[in-house]
Amino acid sequence: MKPGSKNQHLVMMIAASFVLAACAPRPMVRPVPAEPVPPPQTEVYFYPLKNQDAKQQDRDRYECYLWAKKQTGFDPSAPQLAPHQRFEVVPGPAPGHDTAVGAITGAMIGSMMGGPHDSGEGAVVGMMAGAILGASSDAARQQEAASAQAYVDQQSYQRNSTVEQKASNYRRAMTACLEGRGYSVR
Repeated sequence: MKPGSKNQHLVMMIAASFVLAACAPRPMVRPVPAEPVPPPQTEVYFYPLKNQDAKQQDRDRYECYLWAKKQTGFDPSAPQLAPHQRFEVVPGPAPGHDTAVGAITGAMIGSMMGGPHDSGEGAVVGMMAGAILGASSDAARQQEAASAQAYVDQQSYQRNSTVEQKASNYRRAMTACLEGRGYSVR
């Protein structure tokens, strides 16, 4: 072996490990098939105070529904989240996957680059370099998945808060309308 050839092999092995680490798959965010979001609470219970018959109660309830929907922009009979707005985080490989793959790949490359007399030493150096790169990739993958999940959780919380606020406004509008027509509302 020529002087300095070990260093050249080490540099080539590390470069090859970086190339392989860049090929690691990442978690992704993808649309979810339509799974209904539980509807917000919009029930309003009312009782006639002026002996309104069933027909009048139905008419008043429907007219108050239309009025409350117009006032609040909220329709309790409409789906609250369109299917194209739903998403989920799909997990990637288990933690440690990239570390193991990096170590094995590094050992193979190091063994080949070490030559016939230094293949064992090359395999050990390659395995350590590959494991370090793989561990770095594992950490990045876990951080990306945690970040994606935090984003999904935040969006879900905001969406649910907004829908629940609109539902609350709708209930108040329905209550006001029905009370104005002579009903007791609970």
